Amino acid sequence: MSGLILSLQDAVVQGLLWGIMVLGVYITYKLLDVADLTVDGSFALGGCVCAVMVVNRGMNPWLALLIATAAGMAAGAVTGFLHTVFEIPAILAGILTQIGLWSINLRIMGKSNVPLLKSETIMSQFIEMTGIDKQIASILIGVMIAVVMIVFLYWLFGTEIGSAMRATGNNEAMIRAQGVNTNLTKLLALIISNGLVGLSGGLVCQSQKYADIGMGTGAIVVGLAAIVIGEVLMGKLRSFGSKLTSAVIGSVIYYAIRAVVIRMGMDPNDMKLLSAIIVAIALCIPVMMRKWRLRRSYTEGGI
Repeated sequence: MSGLILSLQDAVVQGLLWGIMVLGVYITYKLLDVADLTVDGSFALGGCVCAVMVVNRGMNPWLALLIATAAGMAAGAVTGFLHTVFEIPAILAGILTQIGLWSINLRIMGKSNVPLLKSETIMSQFIEMTGIDKQIASILIGVMIAVVMIVFLYWLFGTEIGSAMRATGNNEAMIRAQGVNTNLTKLLALIISNGLVGLSGGLVCQSQKYADIGMGTGAIVVGLAAIVIGEVLMGKLRSFGSKLTSAVIGSVIYYAIRAVVIRMGMDPNDMKLLSAIIVAIALCIPVMMRKWRLRRSYTEGGI
């Protein structure tokens, strides 16, 4: 039983830290209506940059996180530039950036992984300052950063430029008719989204004490799974703040499910398949429910 509790604590930590990445995916997938595959590369980019700054440069871990965020924003800017200026479809622009980032990340680290075992991280700083358990410290840090990001996004998307970004995803033709430069709003949304993804990669890197070239593989699937799970559980909540919160909660639940399934004996190598199945089922259920309700709305004599 204690082993399960420890596994669930680890799952909560991972869910909160990856939840920042899920917020980034939420911006592109739900607000901009774009499946941005840059995420897999920009997540690893954030982790690689953070690790190199901390290990090789001896940089303050908080400052390293800011640089990781900036690196993610740069990756998003490349995707946005390809999409808006050269009119490359968003999904293909994301794939091109993601592929390029694999080599860039290897160049940054100089090898496939960089350990942070002897380096100071924000978690170790917090533990030294408070004297609390590592797991509790990681959870508190994850909660604090998640809350700050949710409040920031709630404020940002309530501003004029934020509302324009949301409107671009809802009805691009309409918002363009209002005189808004939709290329600019798309570019900004992609930059902000991947900035959050880079921040999440840096946090995960400091939490697990290493950065790896493949740490972002499947990140987009995790993000979609978390968003869908959050919507299913908190779908009745309509406010924008609650939807952002549901994305993070969905991430925590996703990792909790993973922890329980692994404890039950499932091969960890099959987790990607499980993630894909969860996303597919969650996306299919609303469609099937809508068709079922439509069929029930008809009577034998007609409409």
